[in-house]
Amino acid sequence: MFIGEYTGSVDDKGRVSVPAKFRSELNGRCVVTRGLDNSLFVYTMPEWKKLAQKLASLPIARANTRAFSRLMLAGAMDLEIDKQGRVTLPDYLRQFAGIGKSVVVAGLMNRLEIWDVRKWQKYKTATEKESGAIAEALGELGV
Repeated sequence: MFIGEYTGSVDDKGRVSVPAKFRSELNGRCVVTRGLDNSLFVYTMPEWKKLAQKLASLPIARANTRAFSRLMLAGAMDLEIDKQGRVTLPDYLRQFAGIGKSVVVAGLMNRLEIWDVRKWQKYKTATEKESGAIAEALGELGV
């Protein structure tokens, strides 16, 4: 289970350090793909396989399912975590998420998200302002 929020930096080679707390769960490998809200999603191999199977089972006749599958699957990269606990984020993923020199790695149960630190702060501030309305809507869903 991934929980917590950690700040880090991106080096000149596009490497980001995976917080030590998360490394053992990833077992030296992960899949990084385009996420939502201008972030990158990071999955363990077993979680990625589950997600990929779900996406593959969606009806391809629907434009939204094709689009979401393309977003997630075509942009995915199977990455190795080096001995220093870093992953090298491909240029196209860093560009997609607008990642500069500082990042936030956030744990969200079955995945990690990597955000540009400024975008994370902006998103978090806006979400915190709406927390009451969000909680009310989730209450209607039984959460």
